[in-house]
Amino acid sequence: MKNKTQVAIIGAGPSGLLLGQLLTKAGIDNVILERQTGEYVLGRIRAGVLEQGTVNLIRESGAGERMDKEGLIHIGTDFSFQGEHFHVDLEKYTDGKHVVVYGQTEVTRDLMQAREQTGGITIYQAQKVELHDIESDTPYVTYEHQGELHRLDCDYIAGCDGFHGVSRKSIPDNQLEEYEKVYPFGWLGLMSDTPPVNEELVYCAHERGFALCSMRSPTRSRYYIQVPDTDKIEDWNEEKFWDELKQRIPPEMAERLVTGPAIEMSIAPLRSYVCETMQYGRLFLLGDAAHIVPPTGAKGLNLAASDVDTAYRLFVKIYQDQRTDLIPRYQEICLARTWKAVRFSWWMTMLLHRFHSAGRFDFRAQQAEFDYFIHSEAGKATIAENYVGLPFEALE
Repeated sequence: MKNKTQVAIIGAGPSGLLLGQLLTKAGIDNVILERQTGEYVLGRIRAGVLEQGTVNLIRESGAGERMDKEGLIHIGTDFSFQGEHFHVDLEKYTDGKHVVVYGQTEVTRDLMQAREQTGGITIYQAQKVELHDIESDTPYVTYEHQGELHRLDCDYIAGCDGFHGVSRKSIPDNQLEEYEKVYPFGWLGLMSDTPPVNEELVYCAHERGFALCSMRSPTRSRYYIQVPDTDKIEDWNEEKFWDELKQRIPPEMAERLVTGPAIEMSIAPLRSYVCETMQYGRLFLLGDAAHIVPPTGAKGLNLAASDVDTAYRLFVKIYQDQRTDLIPRYQEICLARTWKAVRFSWWMTMLLHRFHSAGRFDFRAQQAEFDYFIHSEAGKATIAENYVGLPFEALE
């Protein structure tokens, strides 16, 4: 088992795998430690809307071939308020930019295969991972694998192990700067092997609650409805879900909706979270280890990719040009983009969901804001610019 590397990466989700693949291509040695099995990682059902910057980075990593063949290019997105249907042309307002619908599971699978082909080391089922001496110039990681204790010495540690991982917890509590907002509802999601009801994603605001019509492929659909945060998955069945969805989407869409058995049903809580301590000593936090956003703006995976872009280019500068003076820039660059994405996700959530504590005035004000943005060229440009993704900032 290898006992020394340049960058130790904690977590083999898409951010850890993408960073590892980019570093390997740049000749920077790295080892990925993952607590779960590879099959478990691939079993996670996550987002599927990729910003242009994320698409470009996956291509740069050498793992974009299948994405380019099978990914669905979306040049626009649709909105509905109380059954009235509107379209926002993304390319028109962003000088030709668009998004690609390609499931996070598929991104992960492609990155796993690319890493295997390049000979990168990923240690699955690494248990009891602990980070040591992260404030020193000689950090190291210990873990158990197949009943044996191992030590991995490294120069830097990239924490890509999610909100519940060990990386952020390794930073002293008095050094953490955290912000959080919890929303009083969740998303009940259903995936089915049925044709999507619309060729673009449809975000629906309705007096009964929010709904989203999405897809993973031309034959696989993904739908969501807003439910109270007290609901349990046992409170729902497929028939009840389809009936509720039909009431929240535009009538013409409800008529052509194709229903079918659920491949997966689950409820996800919604919250916004930012840890502003994204770099501490030799430890860097990436993705969900540092920030969580509601899925409304499709920013979770894309924010992780922007962190990866900054970390990757920083490590290249460090190892090729000895630019350790740039280390503080990592947190500065990442937080600037993070808060803009957090704001957009929060705004979309507040605009499209029903808050049962809100009164009639709040609903009318919400409707007025929707009317302004959807009927204003400036408003639609704001939505489009944020939806396709703000540019990745150069590291200089």
